Amino acid sequence: MRSAVDDLVSPHPLGERMPAVYTDDDFTQRFTRALDEVLAPVFTVLDCFTAYLDPRIAPEDFVDWLAGWVALDLDESWSAAQRRELVARAVHLHRFRGTARGIAEHVRLLTGGRVDVVDSGGTATSAHAQGPLPGSAPAHALIRIRVADPDAVDRARITAAVRRMVPAHVATTIEVTS
Repeated sequence: MRSAVDDLVSPHPLGERMPAVYTDDDFTQRFTRALDEVLAPVFTVLDCFTAYLDPRIAPEDFVDWLAGWVALDLDESWSAAQRRELVARAVHLHRFRGTARGIAEHVRLLTGGRVDVVDSGGTATSAHAQGPLPGSAPAHALIRIRVADPDAVDRARITAAVRRMVPAHVATTIEVTS
């Protein structure tokens, strides 16, 4: 990932660390310079490793790799800022995955709009067996997205993202309004 960086200088040149007998040898110095070119990106990554783990400042191509670490499927079409924010908040989003709150937060990050989720489900406890089930059938979630420009929202991408968030048996309807 970090290879092929032009004019990257190794912070620890190997030729300077060779025994004195090799410091004047032209072949050895050229050989170690070639190794320095290979190792320089490794030293750079290791020196800046904590920055690579922060999706807000990591190199853009590395953000996709971080997404895999936190089990997040990123859509290639999302902007770099959206992708960085989703990866940064992935652990928090996973905590509420499949819930109305989790869906609303995720869609809010993707659209920047105000999101309301109305679902048919529910939970209940009963001291008696064979009590009524909470919610209504069939399972359904209505996601209302309010944005300044509804035509700017790619409904297919939002629908695909929502389908990955809700349980498989839950039907969804997405409304985008101004």
